[in-house]
Amino acid sequence: MRILVTGGVRSGKSRHAEALLDGREKVRYVAPGPIPSADDLDWAARVAEHRARRPAHWETVESTDLAGAIDPATPTLVDCLGTWLTATVDELDGWTATLPGWRAELDRRLAAVVAAVREAEEVVLVTNEVGLGVVPAHASGRLFRDLLGTVNQRIAEACDEVHLVVAGRVLRL
Repeated sequence: MRILVTGGVRSGKSRHAEALLDGREKVRYVAPGPIPSADDLDWAARVAEHRARRPAHWETVESTDLAGAIDPATPTLVDCLGTWLTATVDELDGWTATLPGWRAELDRRLAAVVAAVREAEEVVLVTNEVGLGVVPAHASGRLFRDLLGTVNQRIAEACDEVHLVVAGRVLRL
């Protein structure tokens, strides 16, 4: 079972993804986003909320090495691809495109994640659905929207199912 769960912010997608693995004896929870900083209280609160909701017996891996964090033999929940993309573009200095070859490196990392998803026996990945609204005013917003759209397509191709969560309701695509 390889499932991509997508939807808008606060749509219920993380809760749905967690429920898909509920009752498993062992689950690896991969948090591939930026580590909360002391000056970003909102991000720290969001991370704390997710940590508090996870069962105590779930193993947590906080790493931007998403391909390496997906264990093919252990049920794995990745939350979320949008935060992985943000952290990865940060690492590659892609927002300002000052490092030559950053896009090729991003493509290489994405290909490694796709391969890891294909090899996994049971993985649920959470992502945000972007691009349904207005065109972002800033170049970084447009870049993120475009890149995440590509990430979502590539991961969806490797999955058996895609679930769209809207207002807490799940549509299986």
